[in-house]
Amino acid sequence: MTMPLWQALLTIGAVVLGTIVTRFLPFVLFPAGRQTPKFVQYLGQVLPFAALGFLVVYSLKDVTLLQYPFGIPTLLAVAVTAGLHLWRKNMLLSVAGGTILYVLLVNFIF
Repeated sequence: MTMPLWQALLTIGAVVLGTIVTRFLPFVLFPAGRQTPKFVQYLGQVLPFAALGFLVVYSLKDVTLLQYPFGIPTLLAVAVTAGLHLWRKNMLLSVAGGTILYVLLVNFIF
């Protein structure tokens, strides 16, 4: 069943409005001439690490250590990701390397 034209237009309008508001609201709340509030500066410092922590927890939450493959592909991919990051200090390289290794391990070895 397809949605009526008015509902499709209303949905598109809501998405466009939501996108515009989220893009321009920071410029309205924090103009270029004013000091950014300390709380917002603090959030800018801690939120990237918190988001990365959530991603790590989310990607490891379904690992089962008590049945085959005993989490081996995941642990190897995490080790390669950490090793690449310590070696090259390049987040894109480390995440891509760990992801590629995990996909290869899961699809062709385990």
